[in-house]
Amino acid sequence: QMHLVESGGGSVQAGGSLRLSCAASGYILSSYLMGWFRQTPGKEREGVAVIDSVGSTEYTDSVKGRFTVSLDNAKNTLYLQMTEVEPEDVARYYCAAGLDSGLGPSFATWRYNYWGQGTQVTVSS
Repeated sequence: QMHLVESGGGSVQAGGSLRLSCAASGYILSSYLMGWFRQTPGKEREGVAVIDSVGSTEYTDSVKGRFTVSLDNAKNTLYLQMTEVEPEDVARYYCAAGLDSGLGPSFATWRYNYWGQGTQVTVSS
């Protein structure tokens, strides 16, 4: 059972930057479909950025040009670099992993078997 642990959340000023991290021991994350999702109370979980095992990425429109998803193979850690953070980015952010079936990156939650507990991001104006 993969155990994903997110870190790096917190409070950031609007326009500022934040980097989220996701680590898992005992599993080579680069072999998996990895994703960042976020959720606010009363809303469905939405995909933010995903990366597959060949490095292809996909971003939701609202974060394109501002967020970057990456995987450090040496550290076996997934990152989400957030820049130009906006009040609309306030959410709990979740890391997820799934078996990569070669279909490319996807926000479909059914493709992800493992989920972290999440890390909260708040934005102050």
